[in-house]
Amino acid sequence: MPTRDDLRRLALDLPEAYEDTHRGKPAFRVKARIFALLSQPGGQGFMGLDAPDVAVLKLDREDQLNMAAAWPGAVTPTETYGHHGWTYVKLAELDAEALATLVRLAWSHVAPKRLSKAPA
Repeated sequence: MPTRDDLRRLALDLPEAYEDTHRGKPAFRVKARIFALLSQPGGQGFMGLDAPDVAVLKLDREDQLNMAAAWPGAVTPTETYGHHGWTYVKLAELDAEALATLVRLAWSHVAPKRLSKAPA
């Protein structure tokens, strides 16, 4: 079962990724563009991120729908911004390989082409 620390490690291992904040939540960016947000239990509920062990990832719409079909209940489009690719991910309901794939897909969706085409 992956944890918040696993997501953080996976995100920061990607080229030019760094951790920042967005609306008080840990945010992972590449070239100033957010590709992942982590929950902050007890914080404001922006995009539903007040529950423990939940992340929101920015996916290509096709990837979002495919991963939601592969991991029903664990991967779901957000209520308000799902059509833009924002996707809830319940960390406890995934395996490590699925989380690594999701984080890589999110990063490659927002990373500049020169980075996303480079081997990982």
